[in-house]
Formats: sequence, structure tokens, C-alpha cells
Amino acid sequence: MLVSKHLSACTTVLVGKQASIDGSTMIARNDDTFLPLTPQRFYVEPAVSNRDETWISNQNGFKAPLPKSGYRYSLTPNADVAKEGVYAESGFNEKNVAMSATESVYGNERALAYDPLVKDGLAEDSLQSMVLPYIDSARDGVTYLGNLIKKYGSPEGNGVIFSDKNEVWYMEIVTGHHWVAQRIPDDAYAVVANQVAIQQVDFEDPDNFMYSDGIQAFVEQYHLNNHQSGFDFRRIFGTDNEKDRHYNTPRVWYGQRYFNPEIEQDPTSSDLPFICRTDKKITVEDIEFVLGSHYNETKYDPLAPGNEATKTLFRPISMNRTQNSHVLQIRNDVDEGCSAIMWLCFGVPAFSPYVPFFGNANDTDDSYANTPLHCDDQSAYWMYRKLSMLVESHYQDFAQDDVDFLTASKEKLRRHVQSAIEEAKGLTGEELTTYLTEQNHQVVKMMRLATEHFNHELIEKGLNLSKLTFDYDKNL
Repeated sequence: MLVSKHLSACTTVLVGKQASIDGSTMIARNDDTFLPLTPQRFYVEPAVSNRDETWISNQNGFKAPLPKSGYRYSLTPNADVAKEGVYAESGFNEKNVAMSATESVYGNERALAYDPLVKDGLAEDSLQSMVLPYIDSARDGVTYLGNLIKKYGSPEGNGVIFSDKNEVWYMEIVTGHHWVAQRIPDDAYAVVANQVAIQQVDFEDPDNFMYSDGIQAFVEQYHLNNHQSGFDFRRIFGTDNEKDRHYNTPRVWYGQRYFNPEIEQDPTSSDLPFICRTDKKITVEDIEFVLGSHYNETKYDPLAPGNEATKTLFRPISMNRTQNSHVLQIRNDVDEGCSAIMWLCFGVPAFSPYVPFFGNANDTDDSYANTPLHCDDQSAYWMYRKLSMLVESHYQDFAQDDVDFLTASKEKLRRHVQSAIEEAKGLTGEELTTYLTEQNHQVVKMMRLATEHFNHELIEKGLNLSKLTFDYDKNL
């Protein structure tokens, strides 16, 4: 059975702790599918011990024994696991380690000829579940996953993101067994969009680079390095083609343009840097904007009037097939028990809010944990998909209303987080976990009331925009 590679069009943002406004590490990604509707859930798997179980993928037949013990962790999997596979995608474990998987990337034919993909290897549908419950740090995550790839191989190219309170790591698996991981410098950020991103690898710097066994010898043996000097991982293993220049590099260009507007770059450039620095201190809201962007205020914006020749030239970051968008923030200015926060958007991120959930929780609200396959009036997934559809259906008329709603929501949600952290002072252990779990339930209720009210306002406004109308003398 071949893998159904349905999660292959994502965009990733990575931020080191000195590059953020409050000392947080942040990893973020749009989880995109090929179809507008692939319902997803958000729930918590409890810690396990003394387990004797084998993981079997229903997508490509990957099979591996699970460790006997595993940490509690959160995940955002598919609702239709039987058909679509698990795809746990994003979350924290109880050690405050964050993971997001995957950013699909593609190796070139030269490298794949000598280390082909392994069709029943560890694929995206299984990857998060096989790693996150068993790691104690971001660096540990790279090592743990690297060992799994060495043992089982990979059936696809995947970019995998790890973070803890100190470090952010980006790992790119590009052939059946070869990979490189780079630590994002504390004062830097990176934007990745479905193309091998890591550039020069320093094999003498183990603090900032990790890599598969024998990768240098592999490249030398098969004459894969097309540069006179250095080891440019992107050039050696990645692609550089017309699709990249219309589908991938423009998204990186726009993210870098947002953080560094003073730098002039070409959206189709094959040389956009991986590691970037900016004088701007990056916030959660900045990342939310980038992940919700569609070339705003440029001639490439598909939602803007005019510019017919350019508005569909490039694939935007936010899409109607973004199933969830998340910012995994680990703060260093609060107690560790409150420091991990997932900002989760279940609608199209251009139109829907990011709702904050403390990672130190033992369950999620039913409206997130249980998502039906078809539209309903209870689940969070479908509520935010409705909002997205309503706004886009009358974008010119509803856009400012939506901006106002999102702005008010950000203020309210940030205030909720701060209040919860202050009220949690002095709580520890299970008492703290119980309190933060309840705070997660409270924010869901608050946002349900606000979003349903806003949806109803848009419906009423939309009824007045109908073209099935006619003006006539009221006396007739």
C-alpha cells in the first residue's frame, strides 16, 4: 500500500528565544491538505506504562513496536482515522517539548537514485505518534527520530520541527535514510514552504547541526555535490524547478518580506536564505499574520480587486484547505507549569482566530475532541469552517468586519492567558494541571459565544446583499 500523501502543502515559521518579544521559543505551521475538508480533532493522550503494543499504519503498512512507557501528549489528528490515517501533526508532551510534523519537502532525482524512499517506512501519518510521547527535549527529538529513520527508512520527504524552552530545531528527511537537522540560532527566525531549506552544513559544529550517519561519504561516493566547496544541503538534496518558483519560494519571500520589509528580494529566487534575522521582536500575532496571509497588499493577492494577470500567479500561505494552523509557544517569563501554549486555529487562518490552550492539561473540550465527518452545530472545527466560508463568500463586504472581530479576539485571548497565569501562581502538580485544563474549557466557551454571535451577524448582513431584490413604489 502506498502512502496517501495528503498533507503536503504546509508553511512553517520558526523563532528563536532571543528573536521573540518575550523570550519565548515558537514553532508554527499551517497543516494543509489537498481538499478543503479533512476534519480534524484536538485532544490529549494520557501517559502510558507497562504497555505491550505494536503501531500499524493503515496508510502504508508501517509497523513498529511502541515503547512500554510514554508521556502524556496533545495532538491534532484526523477525525476519519480509518480512511485518512492518524496524522497527529502538532502538540506538546508533558515535558514541555513541542513538535510539529510535517512540512513536506522533496529530494531530487540524483540523490533518490542512490537512496530511494522506503514505501513501508515511517511516514507522516505515524511520525508524531511515534516520537513526541518519548522525548525529553528538542535535541532529543532529532536524535530519537533519526534513529527511527535509520532503522525503518522514510517513504517521503519530511521537515520536522522540535522545540523546548531553550532550543528550536528543524530536521529535513530527504531520501530513504538521509537527513540533516539545524538548530535555529536564538536571535534568528526561519520560514519554510515545501522545499528543502537548510543550506550550508557545518559538520564540525555538533551544537547546531545533526545529520544521518554516513551522509558525507554518501554524497562523495555518488558525486552529488554540485558546488566547488562547502556542503549546501539544499543544493545537494533539494529541488529547484518551475513548481518551486510558483508554489514554494513566493511564500518564503512573503514571510521574509513581512519580517524584513527593508530587504528587496525576488519572490521566485532560488537563493532566499534559510536563517534570517530582523530588528523586529517577533510576537505570536506576527506569526499568526504570516500564516493567515495571502500576499496582502501586493499585486499577488487573490482576494484583492484587479491585478488579474498576477493575482493567481503564486500559491498563497493561507488556503481554504488549511485544516489547522498552530503556534506552539514555550514561554521563559513564567513558571514552567504554565509556559507551554498552543495557539490553535481550526478555520482558514486568514479569517479565523487562534485560540490559546495551555499544554499542561489532561483533556480538551468535547467540541474539539469530537469532530464529526460532516458539518454540525457543536464542533469547533465546523464552527470555524463556517466562519471562514461566510467571510470569503462576501469578502469585500465582510473583510473589515472580520478584521475587527479578530482584533477584538486577540485582545481578549491575550488577556485570558495573562489572567490565568496570574491566578495559577502557587499551584503545582495535579492541582495546576486541573486548573489549566479548566481554563482551556473556559476559553472554548468564551470563543464559542463570540464566534456564533459573529457568524449570525454575518448571515444577517449577507441576507441584505442578495441580488434577488427589486425596488418598486411602496404604494403599489
